[in-house]
Amino acid sequence: MKETNIHSAQHLNRQNQLPRILIAGGGTGGHIFPAIAIANAIKTLAPATEFLFIGAKGKMEMEKIPQAGYAIKGIDIAGFNRSSLLKNIGLPVKLVKSFIQVRKIIKAFQPTAVIGVGGYSTFPVLKYAQTKKIPTFIHESNSFAGKANMLLGKNAVKIFVASGGMEKFFPANKIMVTGNPVRSNIAQSKVDKLTACGFFNLSANKTTILSIGGSLGAKSINTAIQKNLEAFAKQDIQLIWQTGKPFAAEAKSACTSYSNIYTSDFIQEMDYAFSAADLVISRAGAMAIAELGVVGKPAVLVPYPFAAEDHQTANASYLVKHHAAIMVSDDKVQEALVPAILELAADTTKQTTMMQNIKKLAYPDADIRIATEILNYITSA
Repeated sequence: MKETNIHSAQHLNRQNQLPRILIAGGGTGGHIFPAIAIANAIKTLAPATEFLFIGAKGKMEMEKIPQAGYAIKGIDIAGFNRSSLLKNIGLPVKLVKSFIQVRKIIKAFQPTAVIGVGGYSTFPVLKYAQTKKIPTFIHESNSFAGKANMLLGKNAVKIFVASGGMEKFFPANKIMVTGNPVRSNIAQSKVDKLTACGFFNLSANKTTILSIGGSLGAKSINTAIQKNLEAFAKQDIQLIWQTGKPFAAEAKSACTSYSNIYTSDFIQEMDYAFSAADLVISRAGAMAIAELGVVGKPAVLVPYPFAAEDHQTANASYLVKHHAAIMVSDDKVQEALVPAILELAADTTKQTTMMQNIKKLAYPDADIRIATEILNYITSA
């Protein structure tokens, strides 16, 4: 596979047509980290490729993409606000403005192909690229496709999806099941538990639970944990608690008397966090599930109830159906979450079953599969 792509890259070099890849999307880590993983994989196979990202101004991609070593341009775009219709009054103006900005960026960069990974900026970028007959590719990370991706899929070259059964959203002949790309430091981690626990000042000889409410935090999960800190201590269980910025100060204050808890607003070293953890509490975003599959960790999932089309519940239900995870609904989280994770911590047989089943659903080479398909297309076009 790699030989084919190296040959393809050399072919582009001879034609003076080095790949120029534009990647659009962001908003959350669930969109940003797959985008970076895809770019890294393309760069591995075709090192001379030029990249440019487009994201929404003020969103976390404007920070995370440069940290990963890639250039990014911000556009003025926002999504539809489901909770307050009044906040959508300025949306048409922003959409028109974003198309003008996108036109200018694409004209200057002259991309060979455009990849959309989801998030506010995906629609105007891919829609404009399609009007200019530039090949577009979509990565749909969830098991329930977003409306923007469904509209864009009609004119996309290929749609990369996390799992089967997506024909109800996209043309069947354009779908390729690849799984979700996972950050290489997680997928290829060589960190052992002793080293990882030492990093967090925890013991490698005790059961450790990792709580990750998503890159922006999860208030319901955080409050449920905060109310039950003593329960973890009584069971002699350690906790690595990623809170998100809004809850960080409150969590830190609550943990001052507990030596069994490490808390942080954001854990950059997720390879260490996963290696230290025996079990995980998590939202059910597509990337969270992809990472859990690759690292093979038993988990209690709490789907975010306001996700578009309730796609996180669909994601979690898919794992529950395959006996690969436990799900607690957000409206039951306060009374049910901590008992569920403590019960799982005491049941090593169930942990083993869940670990085996979630690994079966994982695609550890998703990034390379996607990169291969894109490079093969643009070199043969």
